[in-house]
Amino acid sequence: NGCDSTATLNLTINPSTTSTSSATACDSYTWNGTAYTSSGAYTYVTTNAIGCDSTATLNLTINPSTTSSSTVTACDDYSWNGTTYSASGTYTYSTLNSNGCDSTATLNLTINPSTTSSSTVTACDDYSWNGTTYSASGTYTYSTTNSNGCDSTATLNLTINPSTTSSSTVT
Repeated sequence: NGCDSTATLNLTINPSTTSTSSATACDSYTWNGTAYTSSGAYTYVTTNAIGCDSTATLNLTINPSTTSSSTVTACDDYSWNGTTYSASGTYTYSTLNSNGCDSTATLNLTINPSTTSSSTVTACDDYSWNGTTYSASGTYTYSTTNSNGCDSTATLNLTINPSTTSSSTVT
């Protein structure tokens, strides 16, 4: 109808919110209900307490755990990471890698034994053993390698009895 009209607007502007955080984890990291296994920048959009957009950013670094495996065959015993093992088996060693994450080493170990043997022999005058002829009583050893590639020591306890001769003259 051609008259002045005044409208008043009482306006409240509520701000959106943003946040940024950084995290470093081993293997995976769960953030806002999602598990992440790769490094990267991730965002999560939701509504803040006053009903406006809220965007959170996560700068994530994922460091991997490490594993290694080795197979070893040894004679009698084997020292590994400060422990001496004398039986075949599978052994593990856990520590932290350079990133501070788990590092598990596995050792598949076969232990082969050294062997020893002993024999006692009495012979007349001399005795041949492993390529050597002995003419005196004593204890002798012979070292070689057994079928597993480990030390093999044979011991000979030898007694040498001399032959005797006699002569007689008869008329």
